[in-house]
Amino acid sequence: MKHVVLGTAGHVDHGKTALIRALTGVDTDRLKEEKERGITIELGFASLRLRNGQICGVVDVPGHERFVKNMVAGAAGIDMVLMVIAADEGVMPQTREHLQICSLLNIRKGLVALTKIDLVDRDWMELIREDITDFLKGSFLESAPVIPVSSQTGEGLTELLSALETVAAGIEEEMDTGIFRLPVDRVFTIRGFGTVVTGSLRSGQVNVADTVQILPGTVTAKVRGIQVHNAAVTCAEAGQRTAINLQGLERADIQRGQVLVHPDTMTATLRVDTFLEYLPPDKKKMIHRSLVRFHTGTSETMARILLLDRDELQPGEKTYAQFFTAEPVVTMAGDHFVIRSYSPITTLGGGLVVDPLPRKHKRNDPAILESFARLHHGSDEDKAAAVIDRAGPDGISLAFLVMRTGLPSAKLKKILDVLISRHALVVLDKEAPTVVSALFHQELQQKIFKELSAYHKKYPLKEGLLKEELRSALGRRVPNRLFLSAVQALSRTGRIVLDREIIRLAEHQVSLQEDLGELRESLNRLYLDAGLTPPTMREVMEKFAQKKNTARKVMDVMLREGILVKISEDLYFHRDSLQILRGNYKNLLLKEGKATPASFRELTGLSRKFIIPLMEYFDLTKLTIRAGEHRLLREK
Repeated sequence: MKHVVLGTAGHVDHGKTALIRALTGVDTDRLKEEKERGITIELGFASLRLRNGQICGVVDVPGHERFVKNMVAGAAGIDMVLMVIAADEGVMPQTREHLQICSLLNIRKGLVALTKIDLVDRDWMELIREDITDFLKGSFLESAPVIPVSSQTGEGLTELLSALETVAAGIEEEMDTGIFRLPVDRVFTIRGFGTVVTGSLRSGQVNVADTVQILPGTVTAKVRGIQVHNAAVTCAEAGQRTAINLQGLERADIQRGQVLVHPDTMTATLRVDTFLEYLPPDKKKMIHRSLVRFHTGTSETMARILLLDRDELQPGEKTYAQFFTAEPVVTMAGDHFVIRSYSPITTLGGGLVVDPLPRKHKRNDPAILESFARLHHGSDEDKAAAVIDRAGPDGISLAFLVMRTGLPSAKLKKILDVLISRHALVVLDKEAPTVVSALFHQELQQKIFKELSAYHKKYPLKEGLLKEELRSALGRRVPNRLFLSAVQALSRTGRIVLDREIIRLAEHQVSLQEDLGELRESLNRLYLDAGLTPPTMREVMEKFAQKKNTARKVMDVMLREGILVKISEDLYFHRDSLQILRGNYKNLLLKEGKATPASFRELTGLSRKFIIPLMEYFDLTKLTIRAGEHRLLREK
């Protein structure tokens, strides 16, 4: 049986709390101040068992104009509304405002309870019913049943329960994204148990012993216990009114407006992209950067409205807008929100969240507005593609793709498979599925190719660029995962060569021009003739003093080609000389069984200046191994 949350709505003193008490036996006014003043101030909660056995969570909201923000917090998680209108007063200001709020929050099911019928005669009640019919025209409650009731006498309560059962049966289960989130609407402590939070579980599920994160913020806690309809359970699911006992968390660590999630599945944001409706009753135009109260989930914060395609919005108009909030909010694509004026406080409008994690936008940009339209009206595939484009070169994980599209992860996996097969996406990380638009991947490949071409042209004697040098040359905005993926793609196609940490174009060969070729031949002859007593680097540079920088570059080329071998910072040998020495040295070791600096001197006739570096070189190149003052042949 599907889970349903019922919420009350209506003007102050129209009997909402009394009606819930008559239906459930629970007095939802629990505060001393509520008892003294006779009005509901805070949200109240109860459970209602229908005749078919279904149990509904009940949220009783305050009706006084001063506490509309509490009403919005309570209405955010309900599936159907019980609009309460007193027969002795009829439609009043908060009746209208509450209906507007319910409409803006996309509540589409409900009924009307015409209360206090014991206080009026039948003729008056019929007049009130006509007023209610006119009031509800054009609203989602236009065809809803209007049930006359008296909480004092019990008249009409049976009919009301039957009507509630019928409405509840017609509620379709909302699409569950699979990401657990519980907007907190109440926090309290129980002696011996600690901190308890309650809320309407919007999606996913939570289990006892789960670790949860409190957003905004980084605080985490263990789920010690869960209750649904006052009964202990091991798991709570989407659509249920849920109480969660959090272990190791102080009451001051959490408050209404925060959201419980599993770690690393959602994040808080200061910018929200929306489709905004400005209610027609307001007479004033709304201008760009207006300051408003932004309500989403159970939170309220101040925010600036950033109109993206105009400078002002007339009452009754709708448009795309970005909100810049004063405090972080936690929301998901597909959520609804309400905005209220700063002062005096009235409901101005609301709408739909189309992207909860956008960047700052340039105004009057056709591409940005087209992106909004795709997110608002596009197919599921269009929405996913639009969010991936917006994620830019950083790419996006599956969890945050769920948050930014409002689509279930199972559906998104299928969409990603299709887009990958079309080569519209590139997978950056298979372990924690992360994808990037193929457009960014291809653009980066082109930049890498262009950067390497320019480098080879500028430094023809250098083999290539170090990997990190290349990444730095591309700019700080290039994420490492995207860079490595683009390099690997270019390497697979044979356009570049990755030689350890050096990257070069496949066609690049170090080529020496004619005059450099002559210099190379001079250096080659110098080292060949020197044999095992080559000049020091300083002596070489003195010999080629007029072009020592060029000589150094040519020597670097010869080192990479293996013609010269670097023994120490100051000593280079020709490979042919070392090869002959290697053979002679090995024969000595085979004959004598070991070698010492003295026997090496007898073999070569060299001074200590050359003997020690050469013997250490043969140790490093694994011909020999040192044993005290001796060298032994490693292969033996």
